[in-house]
Amino acid sequence: METSRLYKYTVPDSPQVCEEVERLEWGHWGNAMCSNYQPVTRSDRLLAYFGVERARDEPPHDVFPLGLAPFIRKAPTGEGRVAEDGCFGLVPHFRKELQFGRRTYNARSETVAQLPSFRTSWKKGMRCIVPAEAIYEPNYESGKSVRWRIALPNHTPMGIAGIYWPWRAPDGRELFTFAMLTVNADGHPVMQRFHRPEDEKRMVVILHPEDYDRWLGCDVEEAARFLKRWEGALEASPQPLPPRAPRAVSGRVVRPPEGPERGESGGLFD
Repeated sequence: METSRLYKYTVPDSPQVCEEVERLEWGHWGNAMCSNYQPVTRSDRLLAYFGVERARDEPPHDVFPLGLAPFIRKAPTGEGRVAEDGCFGLVPHFRKELQFGRRTYNARSETVAQLPSFRTSWKKGMRCIVPAEAIYEPNYESGKSVRWRIALPNHTPMGIAGIYWPWRAPDGRELFTFAMLTVNADGHPVMQRFHRPEDEKRMVVILHPEDYDRWLGCDVEEAARFLKRWEGALEASPQPLPPRAPRAVSGRVVRPPEGPERGESGGLFD
């Protein structure tokens, strides 16, 4: 398997970032679209389901915006795929602070080509696959926000369509950042159960495995045809966060960062 050496970057695991992220509660992001998911981090599963190798081999853990997780892109040579580590939350070239990724972890398919935060990645064909064991969404059927886990049947991981950007910090360090693409899910038998009753229903774009290479390598005009909702089976069940989570390590975070921003609010990215 090929390994990319295009970029050198530092894992965003400073004590300031990790401590800030760790101490906050699910309630800050409980109604935000897919702000929490479980990435595929085991090397054997990345190889078996996505055909990529990753130097790091980790047990499953949950990730919120600014958390470090693997994503998959087209190999720099143009042949095959490579796994990279990046921050969940795309930071565009014109932003100087990593914390901007708290706001840009999801990109609406309807506006990804227009919004300044995402349009350069989209127009340059910087598409990726975000491997996920499961995503989490808030369910209000009990009258309050309860975190639910949504996954494919039979422990099959999802390949979520995304876009990425190799962001350079003011101090010169480089790291990949990425976002998941979303579509409308009004009336979907599973995804309509999540978020507040008055909110638009959204869902991430789940790709079929046979479409992985085409998604990564096709031209921009053709890429739009992949932006549709998943009509296959999904399994969903309550999975609240524990009262306290372990400390964040090496960019792995289980608590979302503080702030009023929400990843699906178009006005934030104008």
